[in-house]
Amino acid sequence: MPAYLIYICESVSDRDELETYWEKAPATFEGRDVKLLSVYAPFVHLEGDGPVEGVVIAEFPSVDDAKDWYNGAYQDVMPHRVRGAKYLGLIVDGGFTINVDERMPQTRTSLA
Repeated sequence: MPAYLIYICESVSDRDELETYWEKAPATFEGRDVKLLSVYAPFVHLEGDGPVEGVVIAEFPSVDDAKDWYNGAYQDVMPHRVRGAKYLGLIVDGGFTINVDERMPQTRTSLA
């Protein structure tokens, strides 16, 4: 099942570091089966707290493949991103959970 890497840029603190990151990050995908679905394309902010400065969405064959990328060559360029901006990063398993009782089980005990 595919997995999706989602990065949301919330703020930029050092544009030079961020540009270094943007220059080096594409090489981390070399030799990997990854589809870059949206990379800093225009977006419409519908809901939630902002700001949102940019969004990246990439598709990997699986969660394990996305984790392997993240824990591999990406670690060499990640410090530039961390120094350059504040991001929210996620790896999301593809598909959907039909059974409502199985959705977000971690919230069952946290709302008591």
